[in-house]
Amino acid sequence: MDYSELSLFHDIANQEVDAMIRCFHMRRSHYTPGQTICTYGEGGGEVGVLLRGRADLVRYDYGGTRTILERIETGGVFGEVLAFTPELGDCVEVVSGSESEALFMEYSHIMKRCEKACAHHSKLVQNMFRLVTEQTRRLSRRVEVLSRRSIREKLQCYFRICRLEAGSDDFTLPFTLSALADYISTDRSAMMRELKKMRTEGEVVINGRRVLWREDATEYF
Repeated sequence: MDYSELSLFHDIANQEVDAMIRCFHMRRSHYTPGQTICTYGEGGGEVGVLLRGRADLVRYDYGGTRTILERIETGGVFGEVLAFTPELGDCVEVVSGSESEALFMEYSHIMKRCEKACAHHSKLVQNMFRLVTEQTRRLSRRVEVLSRRSIREKLQCYFRICRLEAGSDDFTLPFTLSALADYISTDRSAMMRELKKMRTEGEVVINGRRVLWREDATEYF
């Protein structure tokens, strides 16, 4: 596999990645859609990188309500040591959203000083910190969405973020509308009613996961 396509291994040669996999005793695992990749709060000290596929960081509260905290794409990193420990009975899991493969390594191997002072080890640490910074930025944007009071305001805030990332009024949602309701932490039926109103008023047009969010959207598709 060409590891250079993964952000964690940016600027690290494939043979150097292979050497680290052996040195760090990394393990690979394959997952089917809907399968739990890992559960936070079980005391694991591993960091995972998604080699292929996609996954969701999902929170279940004490009452069983499901909320998507983050979508993890190929190359994304995850792990309890990079996030938080669930409290108050909450359960946080990384759930595979497709056929996927993940590579796991002990966090201690990444952060401890390399006896050989390997340049690629130092580069791996730099890449890790950069990815964690990006992850923090994404979660901060989600806080912006959740801080809105109404369903419409949450949708508008999220669409604004998607438009900013796509550089266009026309963008594709990273997940289904059902998952979008989980992401903005609202009832799906209530969200669909609000989207219907927004369509009627010409604010948005949705075709599958494709969205056009602008005033004259009704004539687009």
